Amino acid sequence: MKIKAVIWQEDGIWCGFVPAPLGCHTWGDNYEHLLKMLQDAIQGWLEVASERKELDPEKQLVEISPGNK
Repeated sequence: MKIKAVIWQEDGIWCGFVPAPLGCHTWGDNYEHLLKMLQDAIQGWLEVASERKELDPEKQLVEISPGNK
């Protein structure tokens, strides 16, 4: 599964937004920190959705690693 994120730098802080799943916004002190924070936000959203039975039972959670810039 690939998940896309929009990232930008604002006032020296890296910001990120994941359009889907909705509601995942985060920030980091640097690019690498932002990627870690995005992974945590996505994983947290998926875990809550799974607990609430919002995900199809036939689907599973997987860990992702970001590619290079």
